[in-house]
Amino acid sequence: MTDPIRVLHFADTHIGVESYGRTDPETGLSSRVRDFLRRMDEMIDYVREHGVDLVIFAGDAFKTRSPSPTYQREFAYRMSDLAELAPTVMLVGNHDVPPNYLRASSIEIYDTLNVKNISVASDFEVLVIETKRGKVAVGTAPYPQRSMLLQGVVTTGRTIHEIDLTLQDIMAEQIDRLAEEVDELDMPRLLTGHFTVSGATVGSERQIMLGRDISVSMSSVADPRWDYVALGHIHKHQNLTARREGAPPVVYSGSLERIDFGEEGDNKGFCYVELQRENTTWDFIPSAARPFVTLRADLRESQNPTQYMVDMIKRHNLREAVVRLVLQLTPDTEARLNENALRSTLREAGVFYIAAVSKDVEQVARMRLGSSPEGLTHRELLERYLLSKEVPPERRTVLLEAADAILTPDA
Repeated sequence: MTDPIRVLHFADTHIGVESYGRTDPETGLSSRVRDFLRRMDEMIDYVREHGVDLVIFAGDAFKTRSPSPTYQREFAYRMSDLAELAPTVMLVGNHDVPPNYLRASSIEIYDTLNVKNISVASDFEVLVIETKRGKVAVGTAPYPQRSMLLQGVVTTGRTIHEIDLTLQDIMAEQIDRLAEEVDELDMPRLLTGHFTVSGATVGSERQIMLGRDISVSMSSVADPRWDYVALGHIHKHQNLTARREGAPPVVYSGSLERIDFGEEGDNKGFCYVELQRENTTWDFIPSAARPFVTLRADLRESQNPTQYMVDMIKRHNLREAVVRLVLQLTPDTEARLNENALRSTLREAGVFYIAAVSKDVEQVARMRLGSSPEGLTHRELLERYLLSKEVPPERRTVLLEAADAILTPDA
């Protein structure tokens, strides 16, 4: 039996996410952009140390479809490093495709320049990749662009739901065609795709989604003609065929770095695969992703809410974390809460960024708003307004966090 092909599978680098960061004076980049780049650097070290034969990038290089030249440069440095170590397949994701399918994608430049050892996959096709341990058949299924998939299909008079079902059928046909092609090849087979598989657990990627999503059925990808299915698009790492007999691993590697608090509890990283025909094994390799920590407290009956929170902060390891406080208060305990003292304690604890101090005040403080609004901060005015409109607590928290990012960008 030949040695297994060593494959590294990663996705959703989203270079350009700047939330909860500040400008790094050494590089001019957002400190959060540097987080995402460091995760790539750590992954490249792993490729080098483990003698990886093939790298699969399952899509979404940047946060936006039109990344800045600086972000393109930093990403290119790292892709060049990967290509020097092993053949690399780059799949086009939804954040990579242009608004108009006739325009170039943000990663097409690698193909245009014929960069050695990099293959950009923008269509449904089978690539035969030569590695130092043998050949691999790679089926590529980029993010499904509606305009391309529906070419020649009559949609007039059809509902959106009917069109979505047609798109699902087209996707199933395309993936099955790829499986038929690789079934003729005597070598390990890998499918890489950038889409949502029905039944997968989604996360914060929904907040930065570009375009309407198309779901692909599990039966389309859990096909024994493949030895491993390397997916991108969903940021939460998961194996969709765990404990399922006769099916290949169908794996979302997840993103390398956390984007927001919706990913607070998610493990981040990439996958190391030992690819063999009908005998593939793999491991998830966690990355050193930036911690996101939410501290929640009910202070409605606290006699000393400030001290209570100071003690809570000191009990947690918050060094280098993005932190938010979510507090339940009454007008009385809110008046006794020293927010500046909490922020000072957080800074002393070595937090990387104070995302928010969100207050859910039990009663509507109409008199204070009506009698002396000029004495309130912009945030307090917004909070009072939301309370007066009886906006639900969870919704208030989301809106106030968004306001904090605008009102105090350098918190």
